[in-house]
Amino acid sequence: MTEPSDPVFQYLAGQMRPGHPALIEAFLREGEAAIAARAPRLDIPYGPHERERFDLFAAPGAAATLLYLHAGYWQGRDKAQFRFLAPPFVDASFNVALANYPLCPDASLAALTDSVRRAVPAVLRAAGTGGLVAIGHSAGAHLAAELALTDWDGPSPITAVVGLSGVYDLDPLRATPLNDRLGLDAAAARAASPVHRVKPRMPPAIFAVGGDETPAFRAQTGAMHAAWRAAGNIAREIIVPGADHFSLLRHLADPASPLFAAIAPLAAPRR
Repeated sequence: MTEPSDPVFQYLAGQMRPGHPALIEAFLREGEAAIAARAPRLDIPYGPHERERFDLFAAPGAAATLLYLHAGYWQGRDKAQFRFLAPPFVDASFNVALANYPLCPDASLAALTDSVRRAVPAVLRAAGTGGLVAIGHSAGAHLAAELALTDWDGPSPITAVVGLSGVYDLDPLRATPLNDRLGLDAAAARAASPVHRVKPRMPPAIFAVGGDETPAFRAQTGAMHAAWRAAGNIAREIIVPGADHFSLLRHLADPASPLFAAIAPLAAPRR
């Protein structure tokens, strides 16, 4: 059966699954259990906005920190829904930070991206490590890529980037209801699209997507992987068979999964 090619289906209806609400509820319950078991520091401020907060799950003796940026099309969701991801990485001796950020339309996409940049030094100060692996899911993958592309003062603090089911070319979203809050015209969409700004000397990257996601999402991942490599950077593309937009996160949190195994070496401390 041929899937509709219109952006509304490809970026919204076609990505939904009947089991997603129950899965998100399970994520929340597991996150609450992680808090009880791991005693993280919660809601550490990195800026004045009420959503400029991050949680930190610390691993004794960790030399690397992972920063997770959540999904929600820059308009919703919360780090509390994804705390369940922290324990397996903490068990592998990595600090894990999960950040919230201001949302559209309360903040513009450009302001939101600047906010996430401000989180980086705050996370590194709290974690006490010298490098950071930026991991993002969906809209968060876009933000993780933006962190890697940032012209930092001095050496980049981003040692690797992992994009999960990311949106790296924002132009198709202009034809969906998502743009009611994003407010992107053609020029703004291109300026906010990391796929058009990949440059040499970027950190190594993994771009992953579920095999059961829409062709548009799989194409976004393929295009970003190709752009990273075309600029002379190290990148790997992973398509996870049978995974959809949210079940992909089960693979991220599974130490026995190929996705987790691929990410772990990227999280090595900077030498």
